[in-house]
Amino acid sequence: MFTGLVQELGEVKSAGTRLAVRTGLASDLERGDSIAVNGVCLTAVDITDEGFEADVMEETLVRSSLGRLQAGDRVNLELALRVGDRLGGHFVQGHVDSTGRIETVEEREHSRVIRIGAPPDLLRYVVQKGSIAVDGVSLTVVDADAKGFSVSLIPETLERTTLGSAKEGDPVNLEVDMLAKYAVKN
Repeated sequence: MFTGLVQELGEVKSAGTRLAVRTGLASDLERGDSIAVNGVCLTAVDITDEGFEADVMEETLVRSSLGRLQAGDRVNLELALRVGDRLGGHFVQGHVDSTGRIETVEEREHSRVIRIGAPPDLLRYVVQKGSIAVDGVSLTVVDADAKGFSVSLIPETLERTTLGSAKEGDPVNLEVDMLAKYAVKN
């Protein structure tokens, strides 16, 4: 379980079914620990002073944007939530529901608004002022329609996450709020 509050930007050393990431968070990891990489929950299987390695299933490579990673890419990293930690974002499982694509990026005076196209089966869980994780970042939905939704990013988010360099056409991992899934099911 995660909160969607990115703790650090890591750097991909190698990608594929064995992902290696350079990060200062390695000192807080033990073999078998969960770590969210761009919103995907992975298990650290090899830890060094420089970073960690995690096995990535083919299914994950196909269903998330992790299959597009290359050496040198930056990734959003978050350690698993511990009992007693603050929950500043929302409950994020690290189980990506789908990928979306950034359609537009609009600069505003004190923020940047990003519109993301997403599949209709995912959008049924997305509501204005609701929560969504985009590449593992907990965000509030500004508006939503039948083809996508938009989020507004503050300078802190732009500086501390990969969304600061996101551009039109980029794929992003999406995880809808799990509470929305339960509400729709009932």
